Amino acid sequence: MNSKMAELPVEIVMVEDDEGHARLIEKNIRRAGVNNKILPFTNGTDAVNFLFGVDGTGASNKGKPLLILLDLNLPDMTGVDILKRVKSNEHLKRIPVVVLTTTDDAVEIQRCYDLGCNVYITKPVNYENFAHSIRQLGLFFSVIQVPAPD
Repeated sequence: MNSKMAELPVEIVMVEDDEGHARLIEKNIRRAGVNNKILPFTNGTDAVNFLFGVDGTGASNKGKPLLILLDLNLPDMTGVDILKRVKSNEHLKRIPVVVLTTTDDAVEIQRCYDLGCNVYITKPVNYENFAHSIRQLGLFFSVIQVPAPD
C-alpha cells in the first residue's frame, strides 16, 4: 500500500468543555474513518492561546493544516468570540471551523455562518452527517484515506 498523504496531515483542534461530548465526538470522528491527531481543549482560553501562539498574532499556525471543531458554550468565553477572532485574523482566517453545539437556534446558526464558520452541526453528533460535512469542506481527501473505487 503506497498512499501518499499531504506533506502534513490535518490536525483537529477540538474545543469542547464537556468530557462526555468530547468522547462522543472523538468516537464519531474515528467511526467516520478519520484517524488524524486530535488536540483537545476544554476551555476557550487554552484553545485561543494555542491558535494564536505565544506572540498572540497567530503567525505560528499560519499555513498549518488545522481544522477547528468548536463548541459555542464554553466556561470562560463563547465559541462565537473564538470564531470571530479566528476569522478576523490574517494568519488563521482560512482554517475551516466546524461549530458543534447543542444550540439549534436559527439566529445563532445564521450568526455563525455570517462570521465565517464552514459547517454548523448540532449535538449529539451524527457521524454520517459529520463525515458528510467534512467531505463538503473539501477536506475529505486530505483528512481521510479513502479506498479507491473498483
